[in-house]
This record gives sequence, structure tokens and C-alpha cells, in this order.
Amino acid sequence: MEKKWQGLEELVAVASAGSFVGAARLLGVSTSHVSRAIIALEERVNTSLFFRTTRMVRPTDAGLELVDRARQLIEERDDAFNLIMGKGELFGQLRITCSVHLGERFVAPITHRFAKEHPNVSVRLDLTNRLVDLVGEGYDLGIRTGKIGDDRLNGTPIGERSFYLCAAPSYLVVNGSPRSVVDLENHDCLIGNAQIWRFKDGDNQMTYEPHGRWACSSSAAIVDACLAGMGICQLPALYVANHLREGRLVRLLAPHEENPQMVWAIYPRRFRSLARAEAMIKLLASELPQALSVNEMRCFEQPVGAAAQDDSVATGFE
Repeated sequence: MEKKWQGLEELVAVASAGSFVGAARLLGVSTSHVSRAIIALEERVNTSLFFRTTRMVRPTDAGLELVDRARQLIEERDDAFNLIMGKGELFGQLRITCSVHLGERFVAPITHRFAKEHPNVSVRLDLTNRLVDLVGEGYDLGIRTGKIGDDRLNGTPIGERSFYLCAAPSYLVVNGSPRSVVDLENHDCLIGNAQIWRFKDGDNQMTYEPHGRWACSSSAAIVDACLAGMGICQLPALYVANHLREGRLVRLLAPHEENPQMVWAIYPRRFRSLARAEAMIKLLASELPQALSVNEMRCFEQPVGAAAQDDSVATGFE
């Protein structure tokens, strides 16, 4: 029976590290030990578990399936031992992925507190705007917005964020303010990762495909271009709240703003959440909504000492 378990730790380590050398470093063993364990495991299951090249090692389809199940078995085993031996404390590694700006400003501080509260848990927070394959890349949690869009995943709502259509006063002086969504055709749009902008008309949802001369995959760069008077952008409040508050940007088409977008903590559907992941989700659901709400309220605050302005000029409301 023991032989059937051999190689599973090495399998998960290679998949997580992306190399035999990295797996050996994670496990504190030699590279040759890892290599022998994987070869023996492949012989036992009679199939290749990894594609190997001089530059990278990645799981085959069979390897992905076994990695998923092996990782959960190992984690449940460790949880069981910890419960029996040790007082029920949370322990182990928690791997989380999140978009860069949301992660830096809002998620990272919450994970700091989580790590302090649970000294036996190590947290790895990977910030990327790439759509990460949680199952294939071995993540416990992903923080995402909008629809989940993957049948392998479940999600728990942990907050919401709003999008705002904005332009710099210098742009509006030259080009005027759009009076409707259709009127955006007459304006320069700054295009980021979202190829479709979303609005509402009463109870109806509307979409608009922006067109413009300048596009960039970085939302921070889009904000800079908007501040420079290059055009109109639509971005989450977390990017533009301070600029709206200070008058560097002007909010446009407010009656047509789409309802807030849900923020989710997502995790693999086929497995129950680990105790440490469940605790992290609970903390995020408790603290993230308030953090996002406080940030969004800055859009509507008047700077200290600022004179009142004519809303028809300052806000761009219809």
C-alpha cells in the first residue's frame, strides 16, 4: 500500500515549481531523487506525466489530472495529521492569484494580517493580469471580477467594484462632454484590457465597443493617458477615485453607469476548500467590501478647502 503513495509529493512539487531542480529545492532533496521518483511513478501508472524539454517541464493531460488529485490528498493528509497532533491550528501553503492593482492595494494588506494571525501558514500571493488556470497551475484561490466562466471552479462573493467613465478637464474643454453612449463615437476612447464597455439604459444593459487611437494593456497607463487629456476611459473606481476627488478627472454619463461588478474568491469545484483557504475567504469577505467602499467614496468627496463647483461643468452629468 505504501508504494502507491510514493512519488505523489514529487509529482506535485514538479508541477508547482515547473522543473525538477525547483521541485528538489521545495522538498529539500536531490534532483536525482525527484527524477527517479517521477520515473517510477510513470512506470507504475503506465503513462507519461510530464512533457520534458531543455527549457521547461509541464504536465501532460494525465499528469494534470493526477496532480490535482495528489495535491488534494496530500493537503487533506496534512490537515488530518495536524488536527490529531496539533491543536487544530492552520498550517501549510496558501497560493493565491489576483490582478495587479486590486492585489497591491486591497488584497495584499489583508493577506499580511492573515499571515500574522496564522504563523504556521505561508502565503504566496501572485499578482498578474494574466488569466491564470487555477486547477492546472495549482492555486488554492483566485480573486476575480465578473463571471466565473469555468465549470471546474466554484466562487464565493467577497465584494463589488464600480466602473466610471472619465476624462480630464483639458480634454473636455477642447472636445466637449458626451451626452449619451452613442455620442462616444465622436470622441477618442482610451482602450485597455476591456474591449467592451458596459452601461445601462434604465433596466436595460448596453454595451459599446470603444474606438480610439491609443490602447494599452496597463490600466495604470490608461489613467496616465487620460490625465494627459488624450481621451475618455472607463476603469474601476480603484484606479480613478483619487483623481475624481481631486478634480483631475471628471465623471461622465453617470446615469448610464453599469451596476457594480461582483468580486469573487474562486477555487477548484471538485475539492472541498482546505481549512486555511476557507479562513482566508472569510477574512476577505469581512474586510474587502469595506476597503473597496471607502476607496469608492473618494470619488464623491470634496477636497478639503475646495470651493464648490457648478455640477454641470465639474461632473459632466447629463
